[in-house]
Amino acid sequence: MIKRFLKEYLIITFGAILAAAAIYFFMLPSRVVIGSGSAIAMVLHDTLLPQIPVSALSLALNVILLILGFLLVGPEFGAKTVYAAILLPIVLGVFEFAFPNFTSLTPDNPLLDVVCYTIVVGMGMAILFSHNASSGGLDIVAKIMSKYLKMEIGRAVSISGVIVALLSIFIANGDYERVVLSVLGTYFGGMVVDRFIFGLNIKRRVCVISPKLDEIADFLIHELHSGATINEIIGAYDHTPRKEIIAIVDKQEYRKLMDFVRKVDPAAFVTVYSVNEIRYQPKVKK
Repeated sequence: MIKRFLKEYLIITFGAILAAAAIYFFMLPSRVVIGSGSAIAMVLHDTLLPQIPVSALSLALNVILLILGFLLVGPEFGAKTVYAAILLPIVLGVFEFAFPNFTSLTPDNPLLDVVCYTIVVGMGMAILFSHNASSGGLDIVAKIMSKYLKMEIGRAVSISGVIVALLSIFIANGDYERVVLSVLGTYFGGMVVDRFIFGLNIKRRVCVISPKLDEIADFLIHELHSGATINEIIGAYDHTPRKEIIAIVDKQEYRKLMDFVRKVDPAAFVTVYSVNEIRYQPKVKK
């Protein structure tokens, strides 16, 4: 139990470090406001509170938002989110201390900073989300909006992100390319997070209609060590009763299964679907 607890929090720590690195080394130097709590802190630093570091402002915002979240939404923010929301600005402060006055590696090309930011922060946020944590910030704002404005959480996240991105107008100094990059970076950043969360764990739902179902089922169970379901079906055209086997496999298992099906029955009817999430109760071996 303790080992699992430590492992989980080590992974969350790594995700928070990745997100903080993306913020410090790519977003802050480019001054592109990509919708997040740290982006709000950057705007406050550049406009009203230049004497306070971005990390300190980010920490203060996260603490305030966590308190508002508990008061207005309830105890939906678990210990993991509180830990990540506090840890991220602390790591950001460590970067500020270790690499003071860090400037963009490509000062004339903020687009490259935005691309690097979305990839690195996407990896970090995907790690946090996959372990039931988040970095706080706009996630809390989105939950408050969802409860009181009666909107879906995904829409609330998008709206709050775009509103923050539009704050880049106050620090753009007439450079409206950065405003556009802020909005686009916010939009594509969400897509990258989804890709890391779902794309890396995607599985295939394979449905096969074939007279060789016994051989295919034996291959699935004994070679791939996967489960399978066999259904009785009736064709609409000729009303002939047939059987269909359904299995959920990963990418490597999918290739092996397709090779086997082509070998035993080249004429088999096969349909394949992408599966983003599976919930089940594993069987206990006797």
